[in-house]
Amino acid sequence: MKVKILITDDTHTWLEFHKNLIRDLYGNIFEITTASSAKEAVEIIQKNSDNPFSIIISDLQMETDYEPKLAGEWLCERVKSMPAYSNSKIILISAMYNIEHIAQSLNVECIPKNRLVNNKLLMKFMLEKLMPFLSNIEI
Repeated sequence: MKVKILITDDTHTWLEFHKNLIRDLYGNIFEITTASSAKEAVEIIQKNSDNPFSIIISDLQMETDYEPKLAGEWLCERVKSMPAYSNSKIILISAMYNIEHIAQSLNVECIPKNRLVNNKLLMKFMLEKLMPFLSNIEI
């Protein structure tokens, strides 16, 4: 069974960027699912609770339904409240200036989008940090 990753972003270009980057790094070892909103992501996550996603990658700023929280914050809180996802890892990827502070407060990982665009290996380093077995895969 493949390791499952869910990528959530309201911008199609970013969904494709993340999906293609992971495929460029690791081929097809991951089963990648995408969602275009936090609400859609939660629906997909709930439907997959019997076989949870190992990694959930999410943007912070998406729909405004959860103000004063950002949609990505709301998504993280929902995932962390689900017992089936207690071993799942979350990575926030955003252009927000305070992403590191928000990620730290949620106890999740983060990659600033501007750094990722300039150094695509940041995704590799993060995935290997969260799933050490990936370091044995040659790219």
